[in-house]
Amino acid sequence: VQLQASGGGLVQAGGSLRLSCAASGFTFGTYWMGWFRQAPGKEREFVSTISWSSSTTYYRDSVKGRFTISRDNAKKTVYLQMNSLKPEDTAVYYCAARRNRVVVATTSDYDYWGQGTLVTVSS
Repeated sequence: VQLQASGGGLVQAGGSLRLSCAASGFTFGTYWMGWFRQAPGKEREFVSTISWSSSTTYYRDSVKGRFTISRDNAKKTVYLQMNSLKPEDTAVYYCAARRNRVVVATTSDYDYWGQGTLVTVSS
């Protein structure tokens, strides 16, 4: 199983980035996908999740209206479009996959994790 996250980088506040996470080694279309982030010295936190069919999405309050999660099951890829970025969005972003279908899931509900991609937002 592999989850390969990419698209991170350095951006100024107010800018945009699009993260991608390419999956392999499991039946992508039957898994819910999620994005998490971990800032230096802080615990990993939930960012967003999307159901296998894309019919359900959920976001943490601080990114609602700025971030959009989507997926392409044919390409086995999940995306996170991040707009109006703020310095407090600076973190390593991780994608993860789960069979568990609860909407509000914790880190322990996820079966597979990617290696992370660094997003740095300068003020």
